[in-house]
Amino acid sequence: MASEATGGMEAAHARDWRDLVDPVRLAAWMDTQGLGAGAVRDAVLLTGGTQNVLVRFRRGERDYVLRRPSRHPRADSDRTMLREARLLEALAGRPVPHPGFVAACADTGVIGAAFYLMAPVDGFNPGAEGLPPLHAGDRAIRRRMGLAMVEAILALGAVDAEAAGLADFGRVDGYLERQVPRWRKQLAGYAACAGWPGEASLPQVEAVADWLDAHRPARFTPGLVHGDFHLSNVMFRHDGPELAAVIDWELATLGDPLLDLGWLLATWPGPDGSHHSPNRVQPWDGFVTADELVAHYAARSPRDMGRIGWYEVLACFKLGIVLEGTHARACAGLAPEETGRRLHHAAQAQLRRAVARIERGRP
Repeated sequence: MASEATGGMEAAHARDWRDLVDPVRLAAWMDTQGLGAGAVRDAVLLTGGTQNVLVRFRRGERDYVLRRPSRHPRADSDRTMLREARLLEALAGRPVPHPGFVAACADTGVIGAAFYLMAPVDGFNPGAEGLPPLHAGDRAIRRRMGLAMVEAILALGAVDAEAAGLADFGRVDGYLERQVPRWRKQLAGYAACAGWPGEASLPQVEAVADWLDAHRPARFTPGLVHGDFHLSNVMFRHDGPELAAVIDWELATLGDPLLDLGWLLATWPGPDGSHHSPNRVQPWDGFVTADELVAHYAARSPRDMGRIGWYEVLACFKLGIVLEGTHARACAGLAPEETGRRLHHAAQAQLRRAVARIERGRP
């Protein structure tokens, strides 16, 4: 899971970005694309994620954000990066708030990994940056923020994938059937990380997986799925409650869009704003409840909402396993130890949330 925002984040030291992006090679490649002229300048490393890198820089008269895999990439990181780029390019001109795509590079010889360029987003992330005075001072704005998030996934799920050139962006047949085995396999794969204590550190995994398999919906209406949709992966406009962009598209695919709603529910704070994440949004009063998120979606979508609880449990299950991946990498020295510890606790919390959702017993 990565929650990188493409603007308004605190910059790291310049020497860090030069370790990840050769400015001379980058400028030479940009010349071949007709993107500006002269040296890469005013570069800063944007913070926020654990699995990808964002560098904002200026060339010529334009600002850019470069996105590339981390210093310790996964085996499929380059492919994932190019899939993100393809999706953002396909979304251009469609009513889904997203960063503007500029160009992509599959040649890993340029900076050591595949990467793409996008336009900076003029917005803020409430999880990482908090609420600015306008939003913090108006309950009506805060209420609208949650509803705007629902409308973003409604718009994404309504995109005609074939018309957008994304008919092959995922395998729809067997999509729901593959979910539990696919994520169980990913969890088992963490055993390759030296020092990881294993599945025993997530004791609810097996019971949740069995429940999901036993209660899986029989059918769904396909559409585009963001795959990691929550408060830390959106940016809001500075002048009001609407979204400036949905960010961090690395888990996007063609599948069941109700999973995005389930993911939002799985990560939505309680009525008092409490949540396992340290990025708590305050003040929280005024934000809609989880039930209101569901009602807003249901009123605007023809999709069958009768099993939305299953999607929330699946989201908790998947998110717990994704978060545990950073813990496993940290155990092997491939991610910061404190980050790994924090995300391990978050993974455990997500699985406890899944169990609690199952025990409530309603759809």
